[in-house]
Amino acid sequence: MTAPSPKALQQLIEVVARLRDPNGGCPWDLEQTHASLVPYVLEEAHEVADAIRHGDDNDLCEELGDLLLQVVLHAQIAREQTRFDLDQIAEAITAKLIRRHPHVFGDDTADNSAAVRERWEQIKAQERAATQASSCSPLSDQLRGKVRGMPALAGAMTISKQAAKAGFEWDDMAGVWNKVHEELDELKEAVASGDRNHAQEELGDLLFTLVNVARWCGIGPEEGLAGTNQRFLDRFSRVEAALEGQLQGRSINELESLWQQAKAQIRAETD
Repeated sequence: MTAPSPKALQQLIEVVARLRDPNGGCPWDLEQTHASLVPYVLEEAHEVADAIRHGDDNDLCEELGDLLLQVVLHAQIAREQTRFDLDQIAEAITAKLIRRHPHVFGDDTADNSAAVRERWEQIKAQERAATQASSCSPLSDQLRGKVRGMPALAGAMTISKQAAKAGFEWDDMAGVWNKVHEELDELKEAVASGDRNHAQEELGDLLFTLVNVARWCGIGPEEGLAGTNQRFLDRFSRVEAALEGQLQGRSINELESLWQQAKAQIRAETD
C-alpha cells in the first residue's frame, strides 16, 4: 500500500475547480451552494456508514471518495468567495488534533480510550469557554452545538448520554419502560385527536424515549434501524418476487402470509 499522494488530491482539487469554472464549467456544479449541498453531504456520509457495515472495501473506497468530493466542493465554493480554502480546513483540523491529543503531542498521559475521551471533552469545554460568554445552561449550549449537524437519531443518543452523565437519569430500567408506555399512550391520544402537529411532537417524544431504552441496554439505535431496513427489504423483495411484482389488489392476509414465508425462508438459509 503506497502513501497518500498529494498529486492525487491536487488533481481532485483542479477537477472540482474546473467544474465550478464559469467559463465552460458544469451548470449543475455552478448552481450549488453550501446550503444546496447539505442533502448530498448527509447522503454520502450515510452511504459511507452503509459500506462499512457491509464490509466491502471497494464500496467503502468509492463512498469515501464521494464524501471527500463534498469536502473539496465546499472548500472550492468558499475559496471563490475568499472566505477559506482547503488548506485552511486541513490546517484547522490538524491544529485541533494536536491540541486535543496532549497525551501524544504533549506531556499528558492517557492509559485507555476512556481517559482519552474524557480529556477530549475537557479540552473542548475549555475551548468553548474561551470563545463564549458565560451561560446559565452550559450543558444545553454545548449539546446544541454538538448535535446541530447530526442525524436526529444520533443527536438524541448524544443528548441522552450527556444528560444522564450530568445526573438527569432514571433510577432503574423500570422507570424507562414506564416512560415508554406513557409516551406511547400520549401518541395514541394525539393521533386520535387529528392534530397532526401534536402527533408529530408525541412521536418525537416516543422515539427519544426509545433511544433511552437503547442507551440503557447498550445497543445502537442507528445500527438497529439500519438492520431493520435491510431485513425489511430482503423480505419485501421475496414477497414481490412471489407475486411477480404485482402487489396491487392483494389482500392483507395474502401479503402477510407471503411475508411470514419470506421470514422463514431467510431464517432457514442463515441457520
